[in-house]
Amino acid sequence: MLAHGIITSRSADPDRYMLFLHGILGTRANWRAIARRFVDARPEWGAVLVDLREHGESLGLSGPHSVRAAAADVAELEASLPVRTAGALGHSFGGKVVLEWLRSRGGRLTEAWTIDSSPSPHVENRDTSATATVIRTLEALPRQWASRDAFVSALVGAGQPPPIAQWLAMNLRRTGSGERSFGPDLGVVRALIEDYARTDSWDVLEALPQGCTLDVVIGGRSEVFSPSDRERVAQLADRNSNISVHVIEPAGHWVHVDATDALLALLTSPRSPQR
Repeated sequence: MLAHGIITSRSADPDRYMLFLHGILGTRANWRAIARRFVDARPEWGAVLVDLREHGESLGLSGPHSVRAAAADVAELEASLPVRTAGALGHSFGGKVVLEWLRSRGGRLTEAWTIDSSPSPHVENRDTSATATVIRTLEALPRQWASRDAFVSALVGAGQPPPIAQWLAMNLRRTGSGERSFGPDLGVVRALIEDYARTDSWDVLEALPQGCTLDVVIGGRSEVFSPSDRERVAQLADRNSNISVHVIEPAGHWVHVDATDALLALLTSPRSPQR
């Protein structure tokens, strides 16, 4: 079962919940601050922050390790929750997980968001090239560290920016001897990235399940969506009023970091279940 945490606005009694899914090498903590602001602005919603397979505290799940397996994990978690799930938001890898999860949502009112996550397959994993570099760096370093600071210093010394090193340090786990170990199995993470690159989820948008809305958020400075991807998703939105496309021009791939307020303005704008 996937590790997760639930957030609601203070004194609120939400009747529906949004799943928040991170990208590769992220954890559920990545979306905590935004989720808190989301539920405060939309108190009828609660938030479920999820650690996807082999991330955060969701370690050791059996294979195969794929986007569809990750989506099945999310569906299994959803079935076990004591609350009603009515939406999902995912960044990058998590965005494709959301699209695959939507396949099982036909007939149920669902509000879905993908954040800089193209449905396209591609030979070269454009949107995770930086992640591939990070993985190579991690593979060259020890698995255990005397302290968090030692881990961060080693990554910075290997050429990673301090913010990335601090972000990766969220994956550290304390060992029985008091040291820190990097939790995710990098072999599994590689398998997930490779499957992400192979997965084509356009058919979900071409025939969006009944009852679902989909907001596609694109970082204006990101290269994740090719020009043809952008044209294709815009055409789909023109044909289907339940699909909306939003380009946040100042943002790169890390939309929720580069343009937090602009993203929150979208997430909290007045909406109806069916547009």
